[in-house]
Amino acid sequence: MTRQPHDQFAKQYLEELLSPLGKVEVSREITDEVRQVDILFFPAPSSKADLQMGLLGKIATGVSLLEPFRNQPNKTEVRNCILKLFSYYGELQRKARRESTSLPEDDLPRLWILATSASENLLHDFGATLDLENWQPGVYFLAKALRTSVVAINQLPLTQETLLLRMLGKGETQRQAVSELLALPRNNPLRQNVQQLLASWRITLINQGNLTEDDQELIMNLSQAYSEWREATLQEGRQEGRQEGRQEGRQEGQRLVVENLLRVRFGTLDAELLGVVETILQLPPEEYSPLLLELSRQELLTRFGADRN
Repeated sequence: MTRQPHDQFAKQYLEELLSPLGKVEVSREITDEVRQVDILFFPAPSSKADLQMGLLGKIATGVSLLEPFRNQPNKTEVRNCILKLFSYYGELQRKARRESTSLPEDDLPRLWILATSASENLLHDFGATLDLENWQPGVYFLAKALRTSVVAINQLPLTQETLLLRMLGKGETQRQAVSELLALPRNNPLRQNVQQLLASWRITLINQGNLTEDDQELIMNLSQAYSEWREATLQEGRQEGRQEGRQEGRQEGQRLVVENLLRVRFGTLDAELLGVVETILQLPPEEYSPLLLELSRQELLTRFGADRN
């Protein structure tokens, strides 16, 4: 399996979770030879570790380059990540020279390689070691001057503190994390936010077609989160539609249900989405409800747009 589907979700997932803590740049190009860092994160001024974010919040207390891997990275991939870090250091040094400012060692960004697993041989070859006085098992550190860490997600302890990072794991690690997430209260903001991201990831995987075994396993891992999100979203849309449409008649009530479902899915209801509502309403609710939850924005516009055949 290529890294692309996992990369896309991981970038969106980390961007969503880290945005409240500071500035997030996704797919940031690093000058020198052009390279892209999956996530470049800048903590907000005077930010402290967010206890609700656990280990991810602790990582996010400093400027960080985050590189998530769906499968165990090989040595070349780890070296390429370190090369991105050093290229970024070069960019910062050039800027410091231009502005006649210093670049203290302790202010340099740290690279975090988020790997679903990391073999003993891989860790040994890079001289990675644990720091159990300050960090959980599964968090490894390369030589101090390299400012690089490898998080072996499958080795993290099963605690609330590691939940958000274990969500980026694989197989049983990820299944366990999803179950723990769904055990949180339904009104928990973190649960609601992450569950919606997981549901969107599952929809994206199914819509891409040509599924591999790894894709199918991932879809199964996300099925419970998706099913609960789908039911809650349908209930929310219908409830709001009924409340707003009580005095407007049945047809208007259905229109409000459709509009609310679109608003829940895409955040806003712009002119393009409003333009397909009439066509969608020609279908019975049992047909349009799953389509509104599973089709992408572009697929909805293509299927129900005014220029359709």
